Amino acid sequence: MLKAVNPATGAVVREVTPDTDAEINAKLDKAVSAYKLWKEKSFAERGALLKAVAAYMRENIDTLGPVMTEEMGKPKNESIGEVEKSAWCAVHYADNAESYLSRQVLESDATLSYVQHLPIGPILGILPWNAPFWLAFRFAAPALMAGNSCVMKHDPNVPGCAEAIEKCFVEAGAPEGLFQALYVETPRVEAIIRDKRVRGVSFTGSSRGGAAVAGIAGSEIKPAVLELGGSDPSIVLADADFEKATDILTLSRIINAGQSCIAAKRIIVEDSAYETVKDLMVKKLGALKVGDPTSETTDVGPIARAELRDGLHAQVTKTIKEGANCLMGGEIPDGDGFFYPVTLLADVKPGMCAFTEETFGPVAVLIRAKDEAHALEMANDTDYGLAASVWTDTARGEEMAARIDAGQVSVNGIVKTDPRLPSGGTKSSGLGRELGPHGILEFVNAQQVWIGPVKPA
Repeated sequence: MLKAVNPATGAVVREVTPDTDAEINAKLDKAVSAYKLWKEKSFAERGALLKAVAAYMRENIDTLGPVMTEEMGKPKNESIGEVEKSAWCAVHYADNAESYLSRQVLESDATLSYVQHLPIGPILGILPWNAPFWLAFRFAAPALMAGNSCVMKHDPNVPGCAEAIEKCFVEAGAPEGLFQALYVETPRVEAIIRDKRVRGVSFTGSSRGGAAVAGIAGSEIKPAVLELGGSDPSIVLADADFEKATDILTLSRIINAGQSCIAAKRIIVEDSAYETVKDLMVKKLGALKVGDPTSETTDVGPIARAELRDGLHAQVTKTIKEGANCLMGGEIPDGDGFFYPVTLLADVKPGMCAFTEETFGPVAVLIRAKDEAHALEMANDTDYGLAASVWTDTARGEEMAARIDAGQVSVNGIVKTDPRLPSGGTKSSGLGRELGPHGILEFVNAQQVWIGPVKPA
């Protein structure tokens, strides 16, 4: 049984019976049938459906957002924002897919030679709980506009979100089987990846899970895109705008109760600025309200599951024992739900738990650097390489970006995902790219066409 537990109360709010093998088989058959029809549609026809889905989402935003709040604890304002961002993603690809996939003429000995980008078939999206709508559309919008069909295996603890996302397509008039939710437990996913009807896999989740998915997909010679964990560094140098930097780093660290792969996790501050930045972070983090995610005044909701909170607390406790100073938070509160206080750990050093591991929760980490070179060295001292930010003079920050081993770098701004720009990681943070013109090319056949006769010499 798939169970959704409200993390603000600990109460079970939804139970869904998993799909049987026969039901999974029927859904995959429908995905193939839908693909055969959908791939023949024009970009205008595909785009019209994606825009209809976006319109439905915007019209029903006040009922779709609360499903996230109920099942994984995202504060109300953030849930509404996520639905809107997902609709934007659908519209962006509806408007831009044709140009992203336009024919690329390449000169050769042929009279005409070019590359055209063709769909490949049903794509499986394996998604986590932390951004249920956004991650679904980040995977599906480009895949669908490229002419593929989609099957979505969402996290078992957000079945209501999975149902609501599928309903958006049904209500918008999508062909049967074009976008379907699979309700299955995680151990049953391997057989679905291996099924010959599935032609590609998009996975968002832990590095450990991504390695398993990549191994299975690779053994079946199927393309896979992996967006995995991050221990994202944010470098603050002495010439930074400290007020702006700490405003943005505070926001980045606590969005979705800190349960974000691209959140600012390791704040590396140049020595002469360290005390100033520390005082500002204490002030700004201390002003945040942790509480009921249905309230518009709440800044930080609960951790999604009890075991995730316990794991986070173990990381905090270990880091303190290793010598870090806890300036606020760090204790599990009494009461219902899986809340964790906004926590600030100072004087964290390489090798400590919160430096080497990804912390998935509202835990900010301050690290002192001697200078720019030392800050860059520590920023890259990680198995991860998802995202980073730099706070300094603009020209200096741009030059530093090329020396940071991460898939995306923001200079004097928040790290975020944007439908217009590619995102993804290096090292243990993933393979491939999502979004932007790069993301839509992950699940297409880049077919070379050579047309004779040979050009005269």
